Amino acid sequence: MSEPTTTTPSPGNEAEVIHPAGTESPESRQNPAKRFFASASGRSIGLVVALIVLVIVGAVTAGETFMNVDNFLVILRLASVIGVLSIGMTFVITAGGIDLSVGSVLGLCSVVASLGAIQTAASGFWPLMVFVAIAVGVLAGLVNGLIIAYGKVVAFMATLAMLVAARGLAELISQRQTQVVNNSGFLDFFRSDFLGVSWVVWIFAIVAVLGWVVLNRTTFGRRTVAIGGNSTAARLAGVKVNRHTVYLYMLCGGTAGVAATMMLARTTAGTSTHGQLYELDAIAAVVVGGTLLIGGRGTIGGTVLGGLLFATLTNVFTQNNMSTSVQLVAKGVIIVVAVLLQQRFANRESSST
Repeated sequence: MSEPTTTTPSPGNEAEVIHPAGTESPESRQNPAKRFFASASGRSIGLVVALIVLVIVGAVTAGETFMNVDNFLVILRLASVIGVLSIGMTFVITAGGIDLSVGSVLGLCSVVASLGAIQTAASGFWPLMVFVAIAVGVLAGLVNGLIIAYGKVVAFMATLAMLVAARGLAELISQRQTQVVNNSGFLDFFRSDFLGVSWVVWIFAIVAVLGWVVLNRTTFGRRTVAIGGNSTAARLAGVKVNRHTVYLYMLCGGTAGVAATMMLARTTAGTSTHGQLYELDAIAAVVVGGTLLIGGRGTIGGTVLGGLLFATLTNVFTQNNMSTSVQLVAKGVIIVVAVLLQQRFANRESSST
């Protein structure tokens, strides 16, 4: 007879771990507080607490200039573009990959979508500009995915090559000139708001909700987590790993296209300089949010909180007239602390299994 077993669900929608009946899991013997803060809910609460602390610091140091509705809307708009990029990055990193090219792809998408010919064609139907931007991003992601999945090139090197190539292609197409967006329908829509909130913020919210549903409530999301946890086991279980990897990078490229559209609306210009170093901000938001760099665990909610944390930090520093150098140092410290915490929890989980 087989030994009866009991199941202990691990926190944060993670896979269940099976233990013999009558025994306790290693996690159940941990201190309840430590177990809670190692869970997905605990990590999210930690980010919320950090965000509240930043708001308090801003209120104390900047006063009414910081604590007003208009400034909070500015923070949300600031977080939106990086936030959309970060949603796509979350899927790639959850699967154990990385995409260093999203910033350059954003710049390329903005340049192509703002071409005179595209704007003329979209004069009577401005969503064509949005479609072109997303299509260019998806195409760039397709190239990344094919090189990584079927060319067996390490994701770091493949996307690094795309980072350089996409930026160079954007410069060639635009001839290093800024292209002004003069499509009135496009600008009127994105300059308007809904319930007092800019459409750029609503787009971020919609992308975040869709990302959460796909990652946590669909087969696509479960396969993404499985590939990040153990790609060999996922392949043996019937997951078409190579094809799924291509889809993930296409998704990441698509979010870069959406972010490019938002950038076009915010700056009313397309240029090859858009998105410089945005890939680092996106990765930082994902890591601080609790997604494991080694793959196997991802959280859209954490990514959103991570993006808001960095946007609030930037706003607090700006309100207090602090230099960008100090901001970069602070971001670096936060990223290092987040990675150290990740390693600690990952080692604890591996030692308990």
